[in-house]
Amino acid sequence: MAHIVVLGAGLGGSIMAYELRDQIRPEDKITVVTKDTMYHFVPSNPWIAVGWRKREDISFDIAPTMKKKGIDFKTVAAEKVHPTENRVELVDGTSVSYDYLVIATGPELAFDEIPGLGPHGGYTQSVCHVDHALAAKEVFEKLLANPGPVIIGAVQGASCYGPAYEFLFILETALRRAKIRDKVPMTFVTSEPYVGHLGLDGVGDTKGLLESEMRAKHIKWMTSSRVKKVEDGKMTVEEINDDGSVRAEKEMPFAFSMMLPAFRGVKAVRDIEGVSNPRGFTIVDEHQQNPKYKNIFAVGVCVAIPPMGPTPVPCGVPKTGFMIESMVTATAHNIGNLVRGKAPDQVGTWNAVCLADFGDSGIAFVAQPQIPPRNVNWSSSGKWVHLAKVGFEKYFIRKIKKGTSEPFYEKLAMNAMGIDKLKAVKKG
Repeated sequence: MAHIVVLGAGLGGSIMAYELRDQIRPEDKITVVTKDTMYHFVPSNPWIAVGWRKREDISFDIAPTMKKKGIDFKTVAAEKVHPTENRVELVDGTSVSYDYLVIATGPELAFDEIPGLGPHGGYTQSVCHVDHALAAKEVFEKLLANPGPVIIGAVQGASCYGPAYEFLFILETALRRAKIRDKVPMTFVTSEPYVGHLGLDGVGDTKGLLESEMRAKHIKWMTSSRVKKVEDGKMTVEEINDDGSVRAEKEMPFAFSMMLPAFRGVKAVRDIEGVSNPRGFTIVDEHQQNPKYKNIFAVGVCVAIPPMGPTPVPCGVPKTGFMIESMVTATAHNIGNLVRGKAPDQVGTWNAVCLADFGDSGIAFVAQPQIPPRNVNWSSSGKWVHLAKVGFEKYFIRKIKKGTSEPFYEKLAMNAMGIDKLKAVKKG
């Protein structure tokens, strides 16, 4: 019997456990370690922040589903992974031993790297967690009562730009519906070298599509920008030249700001030689397997991926839902092989698929592979994207509640976009 421990129960960890159950032997055991039994559908957080969803719409207790699938569920946060001992130390002083470990923790949000950033003692809002989005909703309601300037964007080192664009346009739609858009100047501030870079050097015409949307909606933007500090109602931003020098420093007033932070690996897996990189992300090979500790795998945002190339301000690489599902499927197959004495032979495609909702329209893109040059480099916009995002929310929440293991994300997206024959997993 093999014991597989999955660290985390978010988007990657939950489906990781489900797919493992279908790939390993009946006698093998799975334990999910997470600090909370509540699953939150993170892509819906921008809607939470403007009151279009409630917590109960996107959150539910995942423990009953895990039990039904025959998966042990331990709701104690991890303190530290000890790879030489095949052991995960927990915050309550106990430990869980493993034969195989899958790290699916997601990121730690590095608000502390910029003075005054973030909802925890800072002055900006976030949509990275449902609790953050609910806190943002309270500030949004104050904005409705007392309109003023808005700053939305992503700071230096961020690696997830789609939600910043989504929330920018969702907020703009909400302000128009409230009939106060004319009283709210909006600026998008980003570390990207150009609008629509997305940490991917653009996909299709994301630059043209997003710039056009911003012009049509009277939104100003600042690229290659570095947030120096945030104070109550004021953000200090440096605009950076291509050579890294500061072109200008601006003090920008705001009544509401949502800025996505940089990510880093969680404490439990940071600073482990051979496991994590300097930012704490887990190092894996093409099989999602750590090169030093072959019984450790990683999926999702916690995986170390090098940036696309040098940019004036650091930009990380995003991990979309489609990419995460391909990582999960490859990992489940590979661990299934290992417990049967076979070698890993599955490789995640690492393609990027995104449906970015703008409240009443949206932009979709497909990058295959994610890193150029690409076989598919496609983007499109329209009201259908909003409808597709709503449909996908309902589908994915139902999938997690039922414990379905089929990696269906790419099928739904590809059908919506009219693109065929993109498989979630390929042979290595």
